[in-house]
Amino acid sequence: MGRETSDASNRKGPILAVIISGAIVAFFNQTLLNVALPSLMNDFQVTTAAVQWVVTIYMLVNGVLIPTTAFLMEKFTTRQLFISAMGLFSFGTLLCGLAPVFGVILFGRMVQAAGAGILMPLMTNVIFHLFSKEKRGSAMGGVGIAMVFAPAIGPTLSGWVLEHFTWRVLFFIILPIALIVLILSVFVLKNVSETRNPKLDFLGVLFSTLGFGGLLYGFSSAGENGWLSKSVLVPIAIGFASLAVFIFRQLRIDYAMLEFRIFATPTYTLAVVISLLLNMSLFSGMILLPVYVQNILGLTPLQSGLLLLPGSLVMGIMSPITGRLFDKYGVRWLAIIGLTITIATTFLLSRLTMETSFWYLTGVYTVRSLGLSMLMMPVMTAGLNALPLRLNPHGTAMSNTVNAIGGAIGTALFVSIMSARSAVHTEEIIRRQGLNPADPEQMRWATLEGMTKGTDDAFLLATLFTVCALIFALFLKDENNASPDEARREKSLP
Repeated sequence: MGRETSDASNRKGPILAVIISGAIVAFFNQTLLNVALPSLMNDFQVTTAAVQWVVTIYMLVNGVLIPTTAFLMEKFTTRQLFISAMGLFSFGTLLCGLAPVFGVILFGRMVQAAGAGILMPLMTNVIFHLFSKEKRGSAMGGVGIAMVFAPAIGPTLSGWVLEHFTWRVLFFIILPIALIVLILSVFVLKNVSETRNPKLDFLGVLFSTLGFGGLLYGFSSAGENGWLSKSVLVPIAIGFASLAVFIFRQLRIDYAMLEFRIFATPTYTLAVVISLLLNMSLFSGMILLPVYVQNILGLTPLQSGLLLLPGSLVMGIMSPITGRLFDKYGVRWLAIIGLTITIATTFLLSRLTMETSFWYLTGVYTVRSLGLSMLMMPVMTAGLNALPLRLNPHGTAMSNTVNAIGGAIGTALFVSIMSARSAVHTEEIIRRQGLNPADPEQMRWATLEGMTKGTDDAFLLATLFTVCALIFALFLKDENNASPDEARREKSLP
């Protein structure tokens, strides 16, 4: 095992390239179907509520599987895990592309998610074992491309493909790329960390699945069904109860599946909280802007994807740059400057009107993306740097799980607030303007004006989240100096 780990250190360039390529394919797949849902509804003759499961079930399986990745990374080698994950992802993609009925595409999405859920924690763990603390920022900059750029260009590509081809082409674009990465991994990958023989906590897996799965399902349903519906309250209640049992059990057993004591490290805890708030704020733009530009400004899905594209390019370009800045200056000032930009631009998005121009939205969203690019990877890297290397699998699994829940909460929260506030504003406009409820044109104008103001209210809440993140960022400390034990280990790295 020691020789294999040393070989991996000497071949870290090719290993990192293969790992990141796999992650890019997986993250790209996350948002690929968002604008294809109407096509799926027509082809399979399913309702809006049913077709949403194509997106929801992917997120659910991802969120449920991620907490187990700490155990998997200790039990199996990097090579075994990556090949298995890419194999599952490729098989799931093939199933989706060939799906004759709606049930098959749902099953294919579950298989895809099972593979993708392993890739992100595995990629982070590989980087933290191959690179010293002083170089991890630059390496994680490449991860930022996978995390932000790939899923952000998904809707743009989907919009173009759907204008010219069937939705099945989307999966057959991904499949050959996934297979190439899979074949390369067989020849390139080596193990980068020591494996152990941990005992699997079956009760922990059960309560983890019920806990995180219940929360993700409940929060995902809130945007459509309302926060007070049984389909939301019951899963959330089961989720919180199961999660409480899971945490209590993990703190008492000797072979914890997910180590919650890592939250005793202040920098890590701060980083997780900031990442949670940022992830929720990030989803406000990704969810609200396409709805606003299509339903209120009357633009096409392709145009809404193009609106987000410059911001995605900025995040992709800036990610390696901010990684190097992190290595040189640390996280604190990057976070403060990035959050200041994010607060200002998110606030500007809370001042939209029915006459707001496409170019204004594109400009503000692009600058906002610049701010976020200074935050996402540096904050996550700073938190993981504060942990001992042996706890990195647990830290990575925990932060990814929290971010998955944050994304579900953010999506549900912003959609429900926009919907509820839109209804309130519409009623106020009708009453204040003395409009005639029998006049369709007046009601249409009142509805669109109310939706605009509801969108503004949702972005105002997103601004509040980023202000809270800035307050927490003021307490961040830079911990880029390795411990003596880790320093001795890292001397062997090139």
